[in-house]
Amino acid sequence: MALSLIPDIHRATHQIGLYIGRCPGLELTQGEAHILAFLHEQGPATVGEVHAALSHKRSTLSSLLNRLEERHFVVREVHPKNRKTFLVRLTPSGGRAATKISNWLARLEKTALDGVAPAELRMLQALLRRFENLPSQTA
Repeated sequence: MALSLIPDIHRATHQIGLYIGRCPGLELTQGEAHILAFLHEQGPATVGEVHAALSHKRSTLSSLLNRLEERHFVVREVHPKNRKTFLVRLTPSGGRAATKISNWLARLEKTALDGVAPAELRMLQALLRRFENLPSQTA
């Protein structure tokens, strides 16, 4: 059986990564960009919340957060209500970078969705969520 959807998802994801790489004045990986955009939209979040939103492996997420910390875009601090949990928040320079990449991605999404009916968008979102909700081992 030939794959009918995964190649399209792969190409779209690859194109998003290339687009992120063309954001003027920012040199971000796709993973870094998505973390910044998430924090821009959601505000400070626990490491667990970032993990749940983006589905990175824990080790990958730690590496991405380390790189963003080294660039002074985020800080990890002990959560004020739970000392066992770390809170990730944008720094002022991280806030500027997050605003820039969020606007850059919004521009791409607006272009891609031009002419797409709301019902079509809801159907696409539902289909993509099916991939998110698959068990990690389906065989």
